[in-house]
Amino acid sequence: MDRKYWEDVALVHDVKIFDVFSNDAEKVIHKNIIKYSSLKKTAMDLGCAIGNWLPLLSKHFKKVYAVDISKHYIDLAKEKNKKLSNIEYVHVDLAKASKAITTTADLVVCINTLLTPDNKSRNAAYNTVIKAVAKKGYLVLVVPALESALYSEFILDQWDAKDKLAGKKVQKVAKEGNPFEGTMLLDGTPTKHYLKEELHFMLQSSGFEVIESKKVKYTWKTEFNNPPAWLKAPYPWDWLVVAKRK
Repeated sequence: MDRKYWEDVALVHDVKIFDVFSNDAEKVIHKNIIKYSSLKKTAMDLGCAIGNWLPLLSKHFKKVYAVDISKHYIDLAKEKNKKLSNIEYVHVDLAKASKAITTTADLVVCINTLLTPDNKSRNAAYNTVIKAVAKKGYLVLVVPALESALYSEFILDQWDAKDKLAGKKVQKVAKEGNPFEGTMLLDGTPTKHYLKEELHFMLQSSGFEVIESKKVKYTWKTEFNNPPAWLKAPYPWDWLVVAKRK
């Protein structure tokens, strides 16, 4: 949740940041946002970045709060969505936002935002996220799946084995990290990944009822350059969890 890091990343967003909005092959996130929407209620996008999800939220909710740590992201989101009149923008660090976010929302969307490997900062940001959900409101949380990251490592091993049998050069670059802490490298950056059961435990311990868990599936091109033709399903994924505050 380092502010300078995200200000720098915002300048090269299209190069550095994976586009969940465009790569959600089965539109799982879209469907769940619409499922829990109401034109009488409010929504909040925590970690809105360039604002890809704001048009969908704006269309299905009375009022939308767009929150991000990066001032540059906020500016980009405002420009991109300047025709939408029901969005309020908030520039704040979620890890330091206990007093900065003074309202709650009926639906809180948090998509690949709780990524820092630093436990203290991540827990502080998580507490901000759950406090932003109104009583009996819903949280749509999307995070990198640790199971998927480990599965991708397994696939690399199988790929290597096939290449060796075919007399081809093995080009595997092993990912570093500490899977026991859920930390894996994404484009060279240590990134927190989550087990499904870990997410359930976290949310249930925070006073939420887990409504459903789904895979946000991607193609193999999101994991590897030039994946081989034989590489089919099951595909890599993020976890989406919908939880209701009691």
